[in-house]
Amino acid sequence: MKKILNDPYRYVDEMLAGLTAAHPQYYVLVGDDRRVVARADGPVDGKVGLVSGGGSGHLPIFTGYIGPGLLDACAIGDVFASPSVDQVADAMRAADGGAGVLSVYGNYGGDVMNFDMAAEMLEFEDIDTATVLLRDDVASAAPEEAERRRGVAGMVYAFKIAGAAADTRADLAEVTRLAQKAADACRSVGAALTPCVVPQAGVPTFEIGDDEMEMGMGIHGEPGMWRGALRTADEIANEMVDRLLDDKPVEAGAPVSPLVNSLGATPPEELYILYRVVANRLEEAGAEIVMPLVGRYATSMEMTGVSLTFCHLDEELAPLLQAPAACAFWRV
Repeated sequence: MKKILNDPYRYVDEMLAGLTAAHPQYYVLVGDDRRVVARADGPVDGKVGLVSGGGSGHLPIFTGYIGPGLLDACAIGDVFASPSVDQVADAMRAADGGAGVLSVYGNYGGDVMNFDMAAEMLEFEDIDTATVLLRDDVASAAPEEAERRRGVAGMVYAFKIAGAAADTRADLAEVTRLAQKAADACRSVGAALTPCVVPQAGVPTFEIGDDEMEMGMGIHGEPGMWRGALRTADEIANEMVDRLLDDKPVEAGAPVSPLVNSLGATPPEELYILYRVVANRLEEAGAEIVMPLVGRYATSMEMTGVSLTFCHLDEELAPLLQAPAACAFWRV
């Protein structure tokens, strides 16, 4: 596969330099190694700071969601690699406005370890911290082992709802409660058609036939639930909806926000073909569709594929999801 790059070992640093140069109203680089992106107008005094982070290669996650009503800072690792403890600690410091810092990120071993260690460092600096982990990928573990599930595109909802709550000047405990409620309300599943190439590796993350697909594959190429012949758009959409509703059914009249997400190379036209089935299925189930999202929200480099997320809302979460927010990548 071909890529537009210079030195693969400078890939992330050059990307971050371009990102912050293109959107100076939102982003600024901080930290000794310039691997932390923070709000240009931050930290915000008296507001709970919101931090996320993880490996590069998933834009708009993570750095794309920094801005008013969203995140305050992100720590960025190499492609598909966790940020360091020091980078995470720098992000927490950059987000701290005196009301504590909440970290919201996906359930991946390296991220969990480094965020936990950074939080311990911050406690010695008298900065209160809390954590919410996303575990929305239903393909990664059975319901009875939900604590093992990976975090994927459900992070978008947790960022948005936590950001809106923090903007009300709710305290750290309340913002954490709402972020956890949002995380618990999300279910996601993905399907991959082609791999991506990590620049430093230079080879595809996995191999798959031209006429094959894999249901349930993770955003780093983690094995899914089955691999077989490529199916039609309607078949893919229906299986995804079935898997999400089997894991968390929707009650008649209940509000649900669906996210049809490109994993990188899948074009908008194909996403909307899928969404028409998703919308019909939710309506048939009696759900009230609230603020549907269709586009690139959480990617895996140039992987061809799609993920579907349902965020099950209520009278508390829905207004926070719909509250104003601003960043370079938030599209509603």
